[in-house]
Amino acid sequence: MASDPREDLVTHLPAMRAFALSLTRNSATADDLVQDAIVKAWSNFDKFEPGTNLRAWLFTILRNTYYSMHRKRRREVEDPDGALAAHLSEKPHHDGRLALADFKVAFAKLPDEQREALILVGAEGFSYEEAAATCGCAVGTIKSRVNRARVRLAELMHLNDADDIAMTDPVTLAGLSSKRPA
Repeated sequence: MASDPREDLVTHLPAMRAFALSLTRNSATADDLVQDAIVKAWSNFDKFEPGTNLRAWLFTILRNTYYSMHRKRRREVEDPDGALAAHLSEKPHHDGRLALADFKVAFAKLPDEQREALILVGAEGFSYEEAAATCGCAVGTIKSRVNRARVRLAELMHLNDADDIAMTDPVTLAGLSSKRPA
């Protein structure tokens, strides 16, 4: 009576590990590879044909497991702390469009002088001095108009200081930003 191939499995482990090490060039990965191959072989022993070469069958499973793992790893990017994934995400496009539509409605409600000042300073990047010269008024008047426009926009858009402005449009962000232009 022929012996059970499961009993002979242990005798092939050193050769399987050596083969796995030659494929992976890393002892920890080779050990994982041998373990995966043994699990696959054990769960598929019903497909093994008694009387055929058990070693060749095991090495075929090991080799196929290695190439499957290799293909999978080529498609994956290691990112244990999630830093890469954090940079790959993006806000849904409709959020920006909706926020921009709300901004346009609120912006249209501003008085002409405030819109003009906000466009020059916030969107066009003019300094307060340049905007004052363009409008023919004092620098303090421009600062006041810009500040009142930003406050009114925040009110119209129902924003408060704790809210993050989640817009993707740089011009809209510049208009709502309270930072003084360079």
